Amino acid sequence: MAEHRAFAAATNFDVYFADAGAPWQRGSNENTNGLLRQYFPRGTDLEAHSVDKLLAVAEELNDRPRKSLDWDTPAERLSALLEVS
Repeated sequence: MAEHRAFAAATNFDVYFADAGAPWQRGSNENTNGLLRQYFPRGTDLEAHSVDKLLAVAEELNDRPRKSLDWDTPAERLSALLEVS
């Protein structure tokens, strides 16, 4: 984030930051946090979990259909994007 001006200039993209204390401005982030809390309650030490466990949770979430993706999964969308490139 410290280099957001350089990134914006190099990519011709505007960079925006959510206001502090405004979780509604970070909808996707807040939704993902809620999903992760189903597996890892607040305060969980992730070092107590194996890499395999963390990867299994990531795979499960990436294979979960999303309404915002017209019921595709994030994995399906990423795969389609990579096939086009």
